[in-house]
Amino acid sequence: MKKFVILIAFLGNIIVTAYAQTKVLASPGTFTDGVEGPVCDRWGNLFVVNFQKQGTIGKVNSNGETSLFVELPDSAVGNGLDFDAKGNMLVADYVGHRIWSIDTSTKKIVLYVKVDAMNQPNDIVWAKSGRIYASDPAWSKGNGNLWMIDINKAAVLLAEQIGTTNGIALSPDEQTLYVNESVQRRVWAYTLSRDGKVKSKKVIISFPDHGMDGMVCDEKGNLYIARYGAGVVAVFTPDGHPLKTIQLKGKKPTNVAFGGKDWKTLYVTIQDDGSVETYKNNIAGLR
Repeated sequence: MKKFVILIAFLGNIIVTAYAQTKVLASPGTFTDGVEGPVCDRWGNLFVVNFQKQGTIGKVNSNGETSLFVELPDSAVGNGLDFDAKGNMLVADYVGHRIWSIDTSTKKIVLYVKVDAMNQPNDIVWAKSGRIYASDPAWSKGNGNLWMIDINKAAVLLAEQIGTTNGIALSPDEQTLYVNESVQRRVWAYTLSRDGKVKSKKVIISFPDHGMDGMVCDEKGNLYIARYGAGVVAVFTPDGHPLKTIQLKGKKPTNVAFGGKDWKTLYVTIQDDGSVETYKNNIAGLR
């Protein structure tokens, strides 16, 4: 008989009761405390930054076997990861103000763009249009920016000196960009125009405590938010209503990603001990 964990979370006047069970895929110590940027390829392999040491990207197969995928050049340290339409891996290098592109078959690494005006490219998401959206926190100042890298690789500042922008995700129709602010504990929904810029925005979620980190959407548009310090992944509808809370073993989840054969496995990177936890979801993630 399976063992379930019962969690009761209080969100305002709403009580959400969830039943969840996670498993450890990559054991403690596999990654550094900079463990971040999980992303899965079409074959079910998971990629996570900072494998055994900073400045690397590790690969975890479906059996939990780990290996070094690449070491980044020029003292780069990765944070957010995503894939483009051709299957190239995009890497946000928060140290060098750069985004790298990696041919996953040859492992050739090329500079995609460098934006000196960024504090740091933190989390990134690739759109079907070919545009890249990047969060850009300034942790020491308690604020941040939001950027778009257009299809011509021009950097466009969409919003400046807002909250500490961190997790970022696109809705299934790519008309809404979700961005959270870790210090301010808010999640914004930005409505996008045809040229990829912001038309309007509104706060859809606020938390009274703990921070936030990476986010991802499922195929129905529900948001899965890594609640750093709370030790949970909080799940909300596209308009910000709570659905469930997934209890984790670690207290400091840094990011989340969907993958697996049916794309219903949620991977969560855990800073506490440099591990990766998994959760079997009932809805497939957005591919």
